[in-house]
Amino acid sequence: MTAPAREEFPPTLREVMLRPWWLGMLAVAMVVAGVFAWLGQWQLGNAIDTDPPPPGMTEAVRPLAEVTAPGEYLPEPFVGQRVEASGTFVAGDFLVVSSRFNEGIEGFWVSGQLRVADTAEPTSLAVALGWTPDRAAADAAASALNDAPPQEVTLRGRLIADEGPAVPSPAAPITEMTRMSPAALLGWWHDIDGLDVYRPYLVSVGETPGLQTIVAAAPEEGSGINWLNIFYAVEWVIFAGFAFYMWYRLAKDAWEKELEDFSDGRPDSAD
Repeated sequence: MTAPAREEFPPTLREVMLRPWWLGMLAVAMVVAGVFAWLGQWQLGNAIDTDPPPPGMTEAVRPLAEVTAPGEYLPEPFVGQRVEASGTFVAGDFLVVSSRFNEGIEGFWVSGQLRVADTAEPTSLAVALGWTPDRAAADAAASALNDAPPQEVTLRGRLIADEGPAVPSPAAPITEMTRMSPAALLGWWHDIDGLDVYRPYLVSVGETPGLQTIVAAAPEEGSGINWLNIFYAVEWVIFAGFAFYMWYRLAKDAWEKELEDFSDGRPDSAD
């Protein structure tokens, strides 16, 4: 029985790439690249805000209920939004928050629990009422408010996202609060059974005896472009190209292996 005839010339890279196996692998690479390209397009679509908020939107005073609801995180376009809220302050819940800066000067805020009016369930909003550079003045203002909490008030101010609770430093009293966090304040408030609480807090622009008005500047308006999403979109495009490169590299490696095998099996020209 005679052995099969051996090819006289090695295959070219193009011939290897056109074999059924590598054509199938090319189809797989195209599917993978297509998925990556779709992800890149999706990221790019999210990177550009096609319906940005109008300039100065945060400066129009809006009812609190139109901006957010109890328990919800404050959406980015509404951070710093000027709102109006009505209700009654709860006695005993005026607390001092330290490490508060007002126009670059460190001091203290006095916060309170506003029981919001006209709600189906008991609902509260944390309010920063005023600032002072002196701790004794802050304590005195909080004590006076606890003795005679304002009733049936309407407040205006900026709505700010929860800063999150923080553990006090070892040298500070356990009751020391350095972050304006409704979640942390809730642990000190009274009459909280069945209570709904707004996640953001209100920086009031009204006047409070013994305290200065907190300066809360308007938030900077964004450009409507999320550069992080654009970066991710570029990454997905690179991944799509890499899928084709991997197919090419693997096919070329197989071709080079065949060339080596062909060279090893070829008779020495010197014989």
